Amino acid sequence: MKKKWLGMIVLVIIFFMFAACSQESSQPAESSPPEEETEASTETTEMPRVAFVYIGVPGDGGWTFEHDKGRQVVDEAFGITSTTVENVPEGPDAERVIEELAQDHDIIFTTSFGYMDPTVNVAKKYPDVIFMHATGYKIEDNLGTYQGKGYQPGYLAGIAAGKLTKNNKIGYVGAFPIPEVIYTINAFTLGAQSVNPDIEVSVVWSNTWFDPATERQAAITLLDEGVDVLANYQDSPAGIQAAAERGVWGMGNDSDMNKYAPDTYVTNPTLNWGPYYVDVVQSVIDGTWEPGSYYGGLKEEMIDLAPYGKNVPQDVQAAVEEKKQEIIDGSLEVFTGPITDQTGEVKLNEGETMPLEDILSMNWFVKGVKGTIPE
Repeated sequence: MKKKWLGMIVLVIIFFMFAACSQESSQPAESSPPEEETEASTETTEMPRVAFVYIGVPGDGGWTFEHDKGRQVVDEAFGITSTTVENVPEGPDAERVIEELAQDHDIIFTTSFGYMDPTVNVAKKYPDVIFMHATGYKIEDNLGTYQGKGYQPGYLAGIAAGKLTKNNKIGYVGAFPIPEVIYTINAFTLGAQSVNPDIEVSVVWSNTWFDPATERQAAITLLDEGVDVLANYQDSPAGIQAAAERGVWGMGNDSDMNKYAPDTYVTNPTLNWGPYYVDVVQSVIDGTWEPGSYYGGLKEEMIDLAPYGKNVPQDVQAAVEEKKQEIIDGSLEVFTGPITDQTGEVKLNEGETMPLEDILSMNWFVKGVKGTIPE
C-alpha cells in the first residue's frame, strides 16, 4: 500500500514539473532594447566647470562675501564644486590667474571692475570658454557683463540719512572714483536732499575695496569734521564701527552689516547674486547663453536694502519703504531732472530722465556733494 501511494506522489510531481517547463518555454525570449535607446539611457548631462575670481575674501563681510554666497547657490543647484581664487589684485596678476583658470574651466566669473581688461584679453585667447565680468562694460563673443543698479538702494539709503541727520552734515567714504561709486554717491545725495534740500554730503576716498585700517582712518577724517551720519562703500565694516564709537549713525555696503554696530546701524544697499548665477550656468548648459549686459535692480531682486537697525525710527523706515515701492513699480526714477552738478551746470532739465548708459559712465558730482573726483 505504501508503495502504491509513493508511486502516485511521484507521478504528480513529474506532472507539475512538465507543466512548469512547458509554460516557461512558451514565454518569448526577452529582447534587447534598440542600440540607440541603450545609449540614451546611460547618457547624462555633463556639468560645466565653473570658477570665480575674487578681489578679497568671503570673510570681508561685504562684496566678496555676497559673491561667495551666490557661488554656493550655484554649487547646490547643480551638484558641483566650483573653483575660487581669492585676493587677486587688479592688474597683471588677475590676467595670469584668469588664463590659468581658462585652461580647465567652462565658465569664469570675474567679480571686480579692475578685472575688465584682463578678462577681455583672456576671453580673446579662449573662445570656447564663457566669461562673465561684474560691473564692467566691455563685451566679446564669449564675454558678458552684469551689475546691480546700486543707485536705487543708494537713493533709499540717502532718504534714511536725510531724515536722521540733525546738523545736515553727512559723510561718505568712497572706495575708488569709478562710475559705480560716483553714481551711488550722487543717488545717495539726491535721496537725502529729497527730504532735506539743505543737506551736504562730504566725500573722501580710501582708494581701497578692503583695507580696514585705511577705511577706518578715512571715516575718522569725516567724523572729525562733525558729520552725524556716515556712509561707506567699502567691503569692510571698519567705517561703521568707527562711527559707532562716536555715537554716529552708520551705513555699510553690499551686505547686511547690522551685527558690527547694532546700536547705530541704519541700513545699506545689499546684493543677491545667487539666482542670476544659476540662470547664467543653466543657459550655458542649455546652449542659450548669449553675450550682453545685464542690470538688475530692486524689481529683479538682484539688489535690496539690509534690514533696518533696531534704533531706526518707524517714520524713517516708512518713508524709505514708500519710495522703494515707487522705484519697483516704475513711478520713481532716481536720476530725473532738474539735476545740476557741483558747478551749477544743468545736467537734466525738469522732467528729463537720464538714460542708463549715461548713469553707468557718470564722472561728475551733483550739487550738494563736497569733494572732488581724482583723475
